[in-house]
Amino acid sequence: MQAFYGDLTVRDALSQLKNQSRPVADVIYVLNSAREVVGEITLNILVASVSTQTLVNLASPVKARLNVMDHKDSVIELFEGLRCRTLPVFDAHMQLVGQVRFFDVYQSTKEELASDMQTMVGASKDEKALSSSWFAVKKRLPWLQINLLTAFAAAAVVGAFEGLIAQVTALAILLPVAAGQSGNAGAQALAVTMRGLTLREISTRQWYQVMIKEMFVGLMNGAAIAVTCGLGVYLWSQSLGLAAVIALAMVSSLVIAGSSGAIVPIALKKFGLDPAQSSSIVLTTITDIAGFMSFLGIALLLSDFLPKG
Repeated sequence: MQAFYGDLTVRDALSQLKNQSRPVADVIYVLNSAREVVGEITLNILVASVSTQTLVNLASPVKARLNVMDHKDSVIELFEGLRCRTLPVFDAHMQLVGQVRFFDVYQSTKEELASDMQTMVGASKDEKALSSSWFAVKKRLPWLQINLLTAFAAAAVVGAFEGLIAQVTALAILLPVAAGQSGNAGAQALAVTMRGLTLREISTRQWYQVMIKEMFVGLMNGAAIAVTCGLGVYLWSQSLGLAAVIALAMVSSLVIAGSSGAIVPIALKKFGLDPAQSSSIVLTTITDIAGFMSFLGIALLLSDFLPKG
């Protein structure tokens, strides 16, 4: 960070910058006699200006000011709104103590996004590619245990339809298809929503807009998948009933999965929880249950049209 008094000339300012051993900042702050910031000058304007001009005559108003106690989220939102290179940081006495560059904010956000990718699948933010096996086990195992509990919940849904599956064995073969498509659709919606939250493209107040968007995406994707899947099942089973069941299940489960992928991380963030660390677990439970329930529930309703055995 560089700051000069406003009565300094361009020539003197450039001379002092050349004699400094540290790198020259892109933005230079201009102070008055009370050491208060009265403006800022970009380095390219300083270099191109007449050497006898004083800095105060070249300075433009500071777009915004940061406090040392400002939260990182508010700093990122401010940079997003202003689209500026750097912002000055002041202490409680309104004295200039430093600056935050856009590059620093970008780097911090990029690292946060990368760590979120790990936590979304139950890996620790602290784990590296070359971390020890024991460290990885300690960080991953608790989430695998939680995943196991949610898997039993999904299994319980399948168990509730045990009689139907015993009568129509083809349903057991198609169960992974229903759950797999639901899980993939939910993961897509979750990834997009998590990116939006991390990069501050959306806030928790926009939950309804995001949910409606993902519901329509799920509806359209579900309709397209339903045609392909229904046709494939019909060619395999020669049963219109079975094809209709899988087609309807694709539409309903993808709508549920898409909206859940949007709502789960937003809701967790709203309640003060880490959406990256918990979203994947909650969403997996919802999508598995939604996929099985949609498929088997519709199969039960259309059981008269399904081939037995």
